[in-house]
Order: sequence, then structure tokens, then C-alpha cells
Amino acid sequence: MGSYNTSEFRKGLKVQIEGDPFIMIECQFVKPGKGQALYKCKLRNLLKNTVLDRTWKSGDSIESADISEIQAQYLYRQGDIFYFMCNESYEQYEIPSVTVDDAWKYLKEGMVCDIMLYNNNPIGITPPNHVVLEVVQADPAVRGNTATNVTKPCKVETGAEITVPNFVEAGEKIRIDTRTGDYIERVKE
Repeated sequence: MGSYNTSEFRKGLKVQIEGDPFIMIECQFVKPGKGQALYKCKLRNLLKNTVLDRTWKSGDSIESADISEIQAQYLYRQGDIFYFMCNESYEQYEIPSVTVDDAWKYLKEGMVCDIMLYNNNPIGITPPNHVVLEVVQADPAVRGNTATNVTKPCKVETGAEITVPNFVEAGEKIRIDTRTGDYIERVKE
């Protein structure tokens, strides 16, 4: 297992502290008037999703985490378990809904997602940035309600509720940003 020197610290670095994997979400270099330079970092635990503040002196080092990312195809869901298959090794992964978190809202069978592995166990999934889903249920637009930015909730084929503009109707396909959950546009096919 490798290690990182403080000069290599940056946002997005995956490290291991006290046996748990963390990702650096912030890193500030601080040079006080006298004394040694400091690196003030915010880290998020990839297993528990908690945030930790740590400060290192210049020249310190930290252990790197054994984290890799693979591309895997979403196969199906059975109860609270989601099944994925690695595109290269054809190995299947069973991922509990707790790990999938809110990404279930955008998962369609056959979709390719990024899966983060820690010691070869899945700890998180990332769907594509934009997905196209069909609207299965939406209230009809109210005639005369043409004020700007009028929105309504709708249900998409995955079962998730998305807020869309008033003109979107059931049966249409819409593009959604999976990072924010926001409607982007209608998709014509």
C-alpha cells in the first residue's frame, strides 16, 4: 500500500485513516508567520459518509486507500439488493440499497454505471451524469397557468418523483441531471 506526502494533497484524493477509506473534499495550504507550513483538510468517510477535519504539517505523509473504480452494467433489482455486472471481468456485484442510496432513481436495466470498490467490495455507485427516462404519470397542465417557471411533480419509469415544467406530459421522455436531480429538457425520438 502506497502513501501520499503533503505536497501531493489535493481535492479528490482517496486516503485511509484508522482503517477507513476517506476522500479529500477540501485541502488548504496555510503558511503562518513563523513555524511550519500546514495543510488543513476536510475528508469524507466513504463508508459512513461522515466528515472529518484534520491538519497535517508539511512533510507528513498519509496512507493511500485501496480504492478502484470499475464500469458495470445495471442488471436488475430484487428487493433491497441491486445487481451489477463488471463489463471487463463479467463478475457480478450485489449492492444493498443503503450503498446505492439515491442513485436508484436513475437506474434503468442495461445502464452502465461507475462502481467504487474498497478492498474489492462495492462502497458506492455513480450513474451517468445525464439519463433519459420516460414520464409515466404527470398531472395535466392547467389551462391559463402560463406564468414563467410553473412546475409540477411527475413520476418516471424508475418510480422516482421529479419536478418538471408544467408542459411535460405522461408518455414523454425527459433528460435528467443525476448529480442534482433536475429536469434538463424533453427528448424527441
